[in-house]
Amino acid sequence: INFKMIETDITLEGGAIDVNGLGTLLATEQCLLENRNHGKSKEENNLFLLDFLGATNVIWLKKGLVNDHTDGHIDDITRFVGPSKILCAYEDDTSDENYERLKENYEILENSLDQDGNKFEIIKLPMPHMDYDAGKKAPVSYANFYIGNKTVLVSTFNDPNDKKAISIIESCFPDRKVIGIDCRYLIYGGGTIHCITQQEPT
Repeated sequence: INFKMIETDITLEGGAIDVNGLGTLLATEQCLLENRNHGKSKEENNLFLLDFLGATNVIWLKKGLVNDHTDGHIDDITRFVGPSKILCAYEDDTSDENYERLKENYEILENSLDQDGNKFEIIKLPMPHMDYDAGKKAPVSYANFYIGNKTVLVSTFNDPNDKKAISIIESCFPDRKVIGIDCRYLIYGGGTIHCITQQEPT
């Protein structure tokens, strides 16, 4: 669901951005520049994110997952798990369609600085793999997790990387219980755990 701020015609949704709480914001060019805000420059989008959301530092990644229903939401590929710590979806299989785009995003993060000019700690998060019944590649990811007060809910896909991903996420949230939830059917509706916690129509 899209929403528009009254004073501007820039459009975005909750899953299109992620923030560290100190001024740094993550987004993808694919979502906000190529699909949501045609005719608006990166500079205009930057001004909106800075002025209306209070960000002081915007980091632009390139593309989200192949076949992503959301046209490149950041919450499927890269998430803050602390002010200076980032989990980044990374594909090890060079023949996979997501390999190049996720590698490019990782390299951008490696060369990015936070709001105070410091480097981030970037942790690679493995990728699950799933095809729809018709054979089309599904945009599945472990990055689409939900952070609660005492728990972290993580999407799983009956994939060999499920346990590895949960272990990595557990290391980032030692004070929370990390729970895996099978999302092989949920992805058919578009998105998974974090997506269903976002805004609803009124």
